[in-house]
Amino acid sequence: MEFQKDIIFFESLDKFASIAHHKYFMAQLESFSERVRQAAERIAESREAALSGLFDLTAVRLVRYSTTITRNQHDAEDALQIALVRVASSPLCLIRADRPWAYLLKMVRNESLVILRRKKRWTLLGNLSDLLTQTRVDDSPIENMHLEVWRALRTLPTEQSEVVVLKIWEELTFAQIAELLEISPATAASRYRYALEKLELKILASASASEAYR
Repeated sequence: MEFQKDIIFFESLDKFASIAHHKYFMAQLESFSERVRQAAERIAESREAALSGLFDLTAVRLVRYSTTITRNQHDAEDALQIALVRVASSPLCLIRADRPWAYLLKMVRNESLVILRRKKRWTLLGNLSDLLTQTRVDDSPIENMHLEVWRALRTLPTEQSEVVVLKIWEELTFAQIAELLEISPATAASRYRYALEKLELKILASASASEAYR
């Protein structure tokens, strides 16, 4: 009986910790979204002079997300620049948005898709391991596992890789991802689950291959 009570206690404690963890990250996301709104307000006041603030705040995260769609960092940077130009010309779109960060993510996603449609012939030669962290991968030592994850992520369909980035790096809920991508929460969760299964298999296979060559 005492053992069962202990199990119930620890299960309750674990559930409480998970809820607290979720609330913490939701608060962080809301705080970041509010910083995006404040940056847009500064743009509304001084136009291009304040655009660098929004760029510094969001560029790394937006390029990382866009690259899962374009599969090419240069195209991702172009999508970011186009989206920021639109914000500079009409900052009220962000200021009035219920969730400015999600709105900006959707703007960059739309521009990324436009770039793909405009390119008559394009390849997947862009390397996701070359994504921005603080500097380019070529100029900065990155742990092998980090590189393996990005290489594996590159092989996934775009519809799965973008959900992984939005869920893990941007810490959006499935409901928020669904709204952004215009799909159902169940579809978002399904794509995420399938993506993680594929990533696990690919990373394990890569690790096994590396061991075999030693």
